[in-house]
Amino acid sequence: MKRRAFLQVLAGASMVTALDGCASRPESRGEWLMTVRGRLAARDLGLTLTHEHALANFQPYEEWVRAPRAYDRQDVTQRVLPHLQRIAALGCRSFVDATAVGLGRDPRLLLQLSEASGLNILTTTGNYAAFENRFLPQYVRDESAGVLATRWIREFEQGIEGTAVRPGFIKLGFNGGTLSDVERKLIRAGAAAHRDTGLTIGAHTGMAVAAYEELAELESARVHASAWIWIHAQNEPDPSKYDEAAKRGAWISLDGVSPESIAMHADRVVQLRDKGFLHQVLVSQDAGWYSVGEPDGGKFRPYDMVFTEFVPALKARGFSEAEIDQIFVKNPATAFAVRVRTL
Repeated sequence: MKRRAFLQVLAGASMVTALDGCASRPESRGEWLMTVRGRLAARDLGLTLTHEHALANFQPYEEWVRAPRAYDRQDVTQRVLPHLQRIAALGCRSFVDATAVGLGRDPRLLLQLSEASGLNILTTTGNYAAFENRFLPQYVRDESAGVLATRWIREFEQGIEGTAVRPGFIKLGFNGGTLSDVERKLIRAGAAAHRDTGLTIGAHTGMAVAAYEELAELESARVHASAWIWIHAQNEPDPSKYDEAAKRGAWISLDGVSPESIAMHADRVVQLRDKGFLHQVLVSQDAGWYSVGEPDGGKFRPYDMVFTEFVPALKARGFSEAEIDQIFVKNPATAFAVRVRTL
């Protein structure tokens, strides 16, 4: 790693030279991750954004089946690629696209963006029941947890939608309250698919009530909490509720960093560090969103603010370079490693 370049980021510079990804890698135990271009050694993941989006289609599933909105991948690439190139210039090496099945996941687009930008990009399998099931296919309601898991396992083993692109994690979506029957089915299917593939479960969850119930379902299936990411944990108003999940080994993902939320996010990272949980923290922006159906993809949120504003905010609160490295290099490599984690 070029230390001077990284220190420029920590100081809040708007542009820095690229990191070379040569230092502060996680311990190598033969661990690997699955990117859209294939297997990648975990030690090579480098500086990573763990929850972002290239494209999204917010059509309800039933509407999409009848009349899907069209888009041109080349148009999307022209809009998104400069933002990916920008973070690559800031030292970012990897990018987790968290767009769920039913919300515009496009493996061909992500492969194109990965090849053009040089970034390692991860994509998803799974299903998404958040927003009151509006993006949920009927088959999710009809099939058993075991059959759903088989669908997701098949994508990992054979590729997504006729491509050679394989998912890097299981993305599930929940509404944040007490789990419904279909949500409980999803987390059980996630547990089964994890046990077969070793893919991490990234769960759009938000509130602690849903998080605790998801963890209980995983534990009943003998899946360890370290196989599960509490996505949108920043939406839980009581950060002390992170403690129970973290003690069990879960990942706490504070993935909504925005210019307005820098102080709140920094406070929560500080609290988690001071309680000894920094090695389980993930931070990202939930940014991007080329929105299908809107002129020129609508308003696009760039991906660079974590590096140009949030990292300097952590540095101002006394975070060392090693602690920043823990959050953005070591933790993602461990969280998304393909490895079965059972009790």
